[in-house]
Amino acid sequence: MKTILLSVVLGVAAVAAAQDTAQPAQGQSGGQAAGQAQAPVIKDPAEYNAYVAAVQQKDANAKISGLEAFLTQYPNSVMKNQALELLMGTYQQAGNVQKTIDTATKLVTADPCSMRALALLAYFDRVMAQNAAADDPAALQRLADAKKYGEQGIGCWAKVTDAEIVKMKDQMNIIFHSAIGIADCQNKDYAGCISELKPVVDSNPQDFSLVYPLARAYWPDPKTQVTPENSRFAIWYAARSAAVAPAQAQAGIERYAKSLYRRFHGGEEGWPEFLAKAKAGAAPPADLETLIPPAPTPADQAHDMVAKTPPDKMDFAQWEFILTNGSQADQDTVWNAIKGKAVQMVGKVISTQGDTFMIAGSSDDIDTNTADITLKFEDKVPAKMTPKDGTDNFQFQGEPASYTSSPFMMVMEKGQLLRAPKPAATTPAHKPPVHKKPAAQ
Repeated sequence: MKTILLSVVLGVAAVAAAQDTAQPAQGQSGGQAAGQAQAPVIKDPAEYNAYVAAVQQKDANAKISGLEAFLTQYPNSVMKNQALELLMGTYQQAGNVQKTIDTATKLVTADPCSMRALALLAYFDRVMAQNAAADDPAALQRLADAKKYGEQGIGCWAKVTDAEIVKMKDQMNIIFHSAIGIADCQNKDYAGCISELKPVVDSNPQDFSLVYPLARAYWPDPKTQVTPENSRFAIWYAARSAAVAPAQAQAGIERYAKSLYRRFHGGEEGWPEFLAKAKAGAAPPADLETLIPPAPTPADQAHDMVAKTPPDKMDFAQWEFILTNGSQADQDTVWNAIKGKAVQMVGKVISTQGDTFMIAGSSDDIDTNTADITLKFEDKVPAKMTPKDGTDNFQFQGEPASYTSSPFMMVMEKGQLLRAPKPAATTPAHKPPVHKKPAAQ
């Protein structure tokens, strides 16, 4: 895409040069053939000679000098727009970017629908803003100008009659929509950014300066979940960006794309194949949903546990996860299997009161000192056998009697101490294992 503007400006400038080099009419115009456009008429012979002398120069610097002198001497000439257009193209061919932009700005002021000038300004303002330092205050203004010229160009098509310009409508629209889209991205109008950039990127997938912002627009903050559709598009365009990024940035972009894939998919399975497809492709394929299935939901994970492991072979953390996240059928399967059955466990004492101990049974809740078990004894536990609050490695037995899902709490009755608590100094360094809850996606 970066070469498109150059081909547009240079190609059209060549046509303009050929047209402008043809001498304008001098004096009163003669009769025109039916349907032929009226040519501009320069009545002043000196003005006429100055214009012709300038446009007929073969050397670029000489042509620039001649056109600048002509515009200074004859600021209201009927050939002003043609002279500015030719001057703009000559500056551009000479590689003088700032003078090209300055001349294009003058041309748009004189002719608000000069499509060559509008395309050039929209392109250069966008690219210069994107390449500017992050703290450059001029960058925001350049993006605002790029969007202004892009919208102005799109709005002018109904007035365009020049056949050569009409032939370049698709290419110029790429420039206009790119300018608008990048400005929208900067303004955090992500819906607008996507609307403007997606068609451009899908038809021109080689421009990193457009592909990567589109990826970020679909998933602006990886810490915040977005819709599955936007997640998939973000992953695709991020992976695509890794293929077209500058060499020094490719590895970092690929890691970023992989992190999005892992977050949405729940793992890295299938990533190498997906990355290869994105690097080789252009527009996202129709089977993108199949290529990146979402991570299993907590309910899916709970069901998978029930399908693979009998409840009496599960640990407490798995019971807690299923009884918190599973479907009612899966909760019933687990609960009916363990209710009223004696269970021996190791946990952390959070607090005690008479015949009731509050215990953390999963490692997650142990880490946060959150009780997830209410253990009830039939008789009050003697004071000398009652563990202190915070006692770890507490071994006990109980029978599940009831539970609540949110916040999770399992009530166990018929509590028994399996071993009297030992003084802290003699607590074994190696603790029996406790169980961690599966990660809910």
